[in-house]
Amino acid sequence: MLKSYSLRHERGDELLPLLKAYRDAVNRVLEELWNNIEWEKRKVKGGKRQWRLLPKYKVDIHSGEYKKELRDSLLQEWPYAAHWVDSVIKTAYSILKSWRKNYVKGDRRRRRPTAKRLFARAKQTLIRLEGEKLRVTVKPGEHVYLDLSKRYFPLPGEVSSAGLGEPIITPEKVHLPVHYGDGNQGGNPSVAWDFNLLSLDGYSPETGWVRIDTKKLASAHISSF
Repeated sequence: MLKSYSLRHERGDELLPLLKAYRDAVNRVLEELWNNIEWEKRKVKGGKRQWRLLPKYKVDIHSGEYKKELRDSLLQEWPYAAHWVDSVIKTAYSILKSWRKNYVKGDRRRRRPTAKRLFARAKQTLIRLEGEKLRVTVKPGEHVYLDLSKRYFPLPGEVSSAGLGEPIITPEKVHLPVHYGDGNQGGNPSVAWDFNLLSLDGYSPETGWVRIDTKKLASAHISSF
């Protein structure tokens, strides 16, 4: 079972440069993806002489090759830990997917979505639970610690980073997803999985780290729209 909690922190000044860079990078990816959209004219079902323009990608944005080129371009001038770039790409793809879904339903205009709020989604590889503090890696060897001692919610019995999801960090709060054991699992050990571009990484307190190589899958082309 996964529950999400919000907790205020006092590290906004230290995190602000990262959050601004994260937002700018998300918008850069959104612009890149938007520029690869072409508009296809389709007839509206049930309508007489009514047509709509629907988005279609000119390239396969889900291919491993495309994502690698996108990641490499973002890393060229990126001063923070590289895994933040992976999160940026994931966030931008999610925003555009949500926009398309709402656009098709008629709830959005034909206008590129943009990220305005300051936030960042921290991958599990960027966080570590150390007692009552959440360590967030900003740069290699540089960390910010968020105090969790005043929380109003319990942490998993076996306190470890594997019990946490991907926190959403804003200048004032951390929105922390927490995994709690499901009594219906019959005592079987649980594994927290993190899907990256080239590997599937799992962690369990009982078995430790497990890595599955997905390089061949990353090269497969998946159609988008």
